[in-house]
Amino acid sequence: MNLAFTLAAMAEAACGVLIAPAGVVSAEPSAIGTIGQLEAEGYTVNIDRIGSGALSTCVVTSVRNPQTVTRLVRVDNGGKHGGRHGDGHDFDLVEVVVSRSISVSLDCAR
Repeated sequence: MNLAFTLAAMAEAACGVLIAPAGVVSAEPSAIGTIGQLEAEGYTVNIDRIGSGALSTCVVTSVRNPQTVTRLVRVDNGGKHGGRHGDGHDFDLVEVVVSRSISVSLDCAR
């Protein structure tokens, strides 16, 4: 039951990843604020920009391409489940997030 709850929470979080970036742009229009928020959410932010103005004067024009890299990690289940499909293994495989990246475009021509 605990594993099922954990997997459900992870699936819900993954869905939120796809929705969150669009909300960030409208809620926080400054480039510094948007980049800071995305980094606080665990993203590595890749920036492309037009113009050479200071970052504090840049306007976010888009947030796109959220990428999440995951891997399966072996977790001891204490022998409670007998493994997947009744194969007798005392572990489960749980998907964990290894890295997250996103692209932010800025207009710094002002």
